[in-house]
This record gives sequence, structure tokens and C-alpha cells, in this order.
Amino acid sequence: MSDQTRSTELTVRILDRDYQVLCPENERESLLESAEYLSARMAGLKKKGQSLGSERLAVMTALNMARELLEQQNRSKRRKVDDEAGDRLKQLQLQIESVLEANR
Repeated sequence: MSDQTRSTELTVRILDRDYQVLCPENERESLLESAEYLSARMAGLKKKGQSLGSERLAVMTALNMARELLEQQNRSKRRKVDDEAGDRLKQLQLQIESVLEANR
């Protein structure tokens, strides 16, 4: 079994609580970074003064993060459509210029 497919148990700390998770060795750093990010987001929501239980705090944080992810995906889709439209406009401009050049 290669190092990339071998999994190890890893302890992550989220909001002062430890969790044991199984993680592929090649994703260890990414998982630790993700846990730190999640913990910071949950702490930020908790700091806003909302007295939420741990489960509700986790769900509200996940909901906020999912909304942000979907917004980012939508922006990426719009950028792709804009890029494709720009490319098509350039093609049309070249065709128009070619036709005008041929008719001179």
C-alpha cells in the first residue's frame, strides 16, 4: 500500500474539543488546516454573542460555509460564461474584419 492510500488516525481540535478522524496520509495537512478553519469560524460565530449549543453552532457554521461555497461556485460559472462569450465575440469580430477586408 502506498503512502497516498494509507490512512492514519489523526486528532483534530475544533472549538476546544478533540476529535479522532481517519485520514489518508497525503491529506493530513489539508485536514489539519480545515479543522483550524472550521474551529475559527465556529469561534467567530460563538463570539458574536449567540448562545448556541455545540450542535447548533456546528450546523449554523456549516450552513454559512455552504452558502459561501455555492456563491463562489456561481461566480466561477458566471466567469466561465463571460469568458466564453468574450471568446465568441472575438471570433465574430475576426470574421467581420475578414469579410470587410475581402470586400475592399
